[in-house]
Amino acid sequence: MFKSVVALVTLAASAAAHYTFPSLVVDGTTTPAWVNVRKTNNFNTQAPVTDVTSADFRCYDSQTDPTAETITVQAGQPLGIMSDGTIYHPGVVNVYMAKAPGDVSSFAGDGDVWFKVYQISAVTDGGQSITFPAEGVPGVTFTLPEALPSGQYLVRMEAIALHVASTYGGAQFYISCGQVNVENGGSGTPGPLVAIPGVYTGYEPGILININYPIPKNYTQPGPAVWSG
Repeated sequence: MFKSVVALVTLAASAAAHYTFPSLVVDGTTTPAWVNVRKTNNFNTQAPVTDVTSADFRCYDSQTDPTAETITVQAGQPLGIMSDGTIYHPGVVNVYMAKAPGDVSSFAGDGDVWFKVYQISAVTDGGQSITFPAEGVPGVTFTLPEALPSGQYLVRMEAIALHVASTYGGAQFYISCGQVNVENGGSGTPGPLVAIPGVYTGYEPGILININYPIPKNYTQPGPAVWSG
């Protein structure tokens, strides 16, 4: 009986430590959950993706047949992505965007169309310590580049939890894709462009890593460089 209770408590604590990213923040206002973000498979379980080659690694929505509304944002202005709690685990963040050829609602994001617009990495000091500025925050906010061309985009949030990433497949990816219509954009050429899935193998030093011992002397953020316009 005691063992059963302990197992249930452990399971509940594990579930509580997980999270989703169901909302955007536009003009300082947080949107309702799953209105401007495609509902992910884990909207109830909050379970992460661990297979970087899976089709669900893109928007994690294979089981929900999601529909989302597209919200208008301005190039050069802040855009936020909010969790349903906090980013509980130690780890890093990448935010990718992909421009739809037309209506983003019917855009799957296939091919080399994704570019990184924002990241939060780890902080190291030569092996004495490693800290994760993204840990414990409720969401992220970044500025859309002024040079970002007008049009409709998917915005993909990726929080990579690294607390059990010392073996292949141990890193946990918390993912969602929002839909935005960018107005007053510029004439930049976003890049480098990558495919998702395809951007990672899972063996990158920033994904397959023991953050506990020995303490890493440095940290290499996975993915391409951030495009800032």
